[in-house]
Amino acid sequence: MDKCTGCAVCTEYCPVQYPDPFNQNISRNKAIHVYFSQAFPLVAYIDESCRYLKEKTCALCEGVCKADAIDFHQKPQKVEINVGAVILAAGLEPYDPRANPEYHYGEFVNVVTSMDFERLLSATGAYSGEILRASDLKHPHKIAWISCVGSRRVTEGENSYCSGVCCTYNQKQVILTKEHDAAAECTIFHNDIRSFGKDFERFYQRTADLPGVRFVRSYVSIVREDPVTKNVTIRYSTPDDGVREEEFEMVVLSVGLNPPAEAQAMAGKFGIDLNAHGFCLTDSAKPMETSRAGIFVSGGFQGPADIPDSVLTASAAGSQCGELLNYRRGKLSTERVYPQERDVSGEAPRIGVFVCHCGANIGRIVNVPDVVEYALTLPNVVHSQEQLFSCATNSSREITDMTREKGLNRVVVAACSPRTLEPLFRDTVREAGINQYYYEMANIREHNSWVHAREKEDATQKAKDLIRMSVARARSLEPLPEYDLSVDKTALVVGGGVAGMTCSLSIADQGHEVYLVEKEKELGGTARRIHYTLEGMDVQVYLNDLIRKVYRHPLVHVHTGATITEAGGYIGNFVTWVKSDRGPAEIRHGATVIAIGAQEYRPAEYLYGQDERVLTQLDLEEWIAEGDEKIVNAGSVVMIQCVGCRNEERNYCSKICCTHAIKNALKLKEKNPGMDVSILFRDMRTYGYAEDYYRQASEKDVKFIRFEPEDAPQVETVEEEGKPVLRVTTPDYILGAKMVLDADYLVLSAAAIPSAATQDVASLFKVTLNPDGFFKEAHVKLRPVEFGTDGVYLCGMAQYPKHISETVSQAYGAAGRVLTLLSRDIVTASGAVAQVDEGKCVSCGACITVCSYGAIDFYESLRGRRARVNPVLCKGDGVCNTVCPTSAVSLKHFTDEEIWNQIDAAVQEEETVSLMGTVC
Repeated sequence: MDKCTGCAVCTEYCPVQYPDPFNQNISRNKAIHVYFSQAFPLVAYIDESCRYLKEKTCALCEGVCKADAIDFHQKPQKVEINVGAVILAAGLEPYDPRANPEYHYGEFVNVVTSMDFERLLSATGAYSGEILRASDLKHPHKIAWISCVGSRRVTEGENSYCSGVCCTYNQKQVILTKEHDAAAECTIFHNDIRSFGKDFERFYQRTADLPGVRFVRSYVSIVREDPVTKNVTIRYSTPDDGVREEEFEMVVLSVGLNPPAEAQAMAGKFGIDLNAHGFCLTDSAKPMETSRAGIFVSGGFQGPADIPDSVLTASAAGSQCGELLNYRRGKLSTERVYPQERDVSGEAPRIGVFVCHCGANIGRIVNVPDVVEYALTLPNVVHSQEQLFSCATNSSREITDMTREKGLNRVVVAACSPRTLEPLFRDTVREAGINQYYYEMANIREHNSWVHAREKEDATQKAKDLIRMSVARARSLEPLPEYDLSVDKTALVVGGGVAGMTCSLSIADQGHEVYLVEKEKELGGTARRIHYTLEGMDVQVYLNDLIRKVYRHPLVHVHTGATITEAGGYIGNFVTWVKSDRGPAEIRHGATVIAIGAQEYRPAEYLYGQDERVLTQLDLEEWIAEGDEKIVNAGSVVMIQCVGCRNEERNYCSKICCTHAIKNALKLKEKNPGMDVSILFRDMRTYGYAEDYYRQASEKDVKFIRFEPEDAPQVETVEEEGKPVLRVTTPDYILGAKMVLDADYLVLSAAAIPSAATQDVASLFKVTLNPDGFFKEAHVKLRPVEFGTDGVYLCGMAQYPKHISETVSQAYGAAGRVLTLLSRDIVTASGAVAQVDEGKCVSCGACITVCSYGAIDFYESLRGRRARVNPVLCKGDGVCNTVCPTSAVSLKHFTDEEIWNQIDAAVQEEETVSLMGTVC
């Protein structure tokens, strides 16, 4: 591998072709090849289909390799490594529908899996991002998706649990299909739509609102294939028209997720237990711990998981390893050394432009080769090239290598949002030996291809315009220094619920002091009202043990009855002022964790607050835990889901309500098997293993009755035999009539809403909220426990409603990210900050008034009172220099010259002349 240059000559000469497993066997590959185009290191490998390995014939690749990188005489090597902890991150496997003949996968040529379809959509896929049918290599215009393939089924060979991700990924595929072909007809067959994740409800609505998209609630069967057209016929039921048959040009099986293929072997090797579904057995109170001490688990091996869950549980498992191995921290780490920075300030600009395809995101809309050629015509551009994924490791290395080889002193990357990838590309430029502020980014994805998907020629022209503007700005960029800041090794955790306490203990167990601040008189948060989980955990026992550990830990300092009056500072050096039961305190800390939880919506609907027989799920749980005879001996209980959410006011799914309803329904049936329990629902979102309990509730005669939002249940009080009766009227779509239920008690599954303190905390710590009022993470997939504000982290229900096991995972995940900061001695602050020209400053104070970060103050200079900027506090938002009446304040890296150059370049030269003539 250290000799291979990735030239691909060996692949050209290799005579063996076979189905490529990376592209789901849709396309073919050679026996020697690079595994996939973004692989790092970008070197070839030889697989088992090689003729030499099978028959000792051929070896053609060995003869043509000029780097002498092929050695057929390599032997396996056994390497022993002594470790103190192990993390099992074996992932999962897509369900193989060949296990069930009714899907006809592998038999009907145009029946594909969702994994196949992903490769069809990908720019590196079988048809370079084109959606083509295998039968005739033509574009299908009528496509069906079948949900829950391999999931939510108790038939042999399938899984009883819900895989959690399928509903949302098939919506994603529909959106991308419509972007490929606006006229395409897309149908999603489903049982429940389980878009329970953060912002997923809006994503579902966005999909449903697309023209030509249908969501059909029905089980289906694949009936036949047309022998001539190879179209596929599906049979399904409808409430109005009975059983129908419909023909589609392609059918996509939305497959669920299986345990990794090697799960059993891995369990045997490591001596761990698996659960009944074949995933790693864990405890909901300790979701990263396996049955064997010192061995932890993260990601899909825990159970079906989405990307954000995998990322945060990876951080969480790392944090738990950190607790175990804290005494070894830093023993093996080495400081990263960058090459000596080259002084290019006296050189004429030599600009390199790198244009990213971003798979199909940009390349399908923008004519990237044309844009690359255009960039070479711009002044001072000496190199221009296209890249499939500029953010891939091999592409970043290519930028570094080209910068050195071509003597570039400015780099422009035309790709996506600098919000996500600017730090990566700055680091890439720094690796090349020039100042990182000689880097400029042109956003030709969010600002172009994503908003002009149907205007390809105009999008290509706009990409040229954006790059021309970026090149113009790059010519006047200047090198900037950055600032090293010391790190206070203490953490502040705001919120004393399960998330806050778990995070505090993990940080403290790794040797750092923690100040835990809780507004209530007692720790515990919402968990104080929860008594049991669906799996049977005694929450109060768990909670009391957690509180006891917090108070007994010598490094955790608890402030209850607390109010935060002021917060300031910056990453590594925050100061927070608190008034609490312990009196006022000034807390200095290097990191902040926000874990203030959420609260239950107090309904204004369905007679809540007017009739004592109308409860919320938390009210009901407390009554059950107390053994209240009124509820235990009730004859009938009706539950209504989605109260206060999935509506115009709160356009999100609260995620936990369906599971809580199932939990309480089962508990009621356990205490009184004869009780009549009905759950009125829109979609039962019992994702993951909760699906088994949903099935169990149905088997125990809990009745599930669906309604649509436009035909929601009606509740009234009526007199029956002189007694007031709660009467619930709801539609029955099977009978085509209204159903009347008389209830002793009505239980509302009320939404989880942001804590009342959310706005104040967001303002104090300069962090942002999403449209629903929950805290907004820096990036939903890449940074799910961090804020855009450096040094501030997030966990628990403050981020979004979640169950206790999910809360614990995210709390450990946040602790893991905090430790990456507190384990350092210094951090680096940006050089793109404001500065004041004392000669122009008139001490008006306008800049001080508008600065949100307290980064500007007055001081006495030789010229009298003048404003000055603390570069450590400054975030470079530029508000101060926009309000300065004398232009005394300027923003480094966004100087007037740079901005004017960009504006001048926005208009073509001939247009500029024309405009000037018009003005004259």
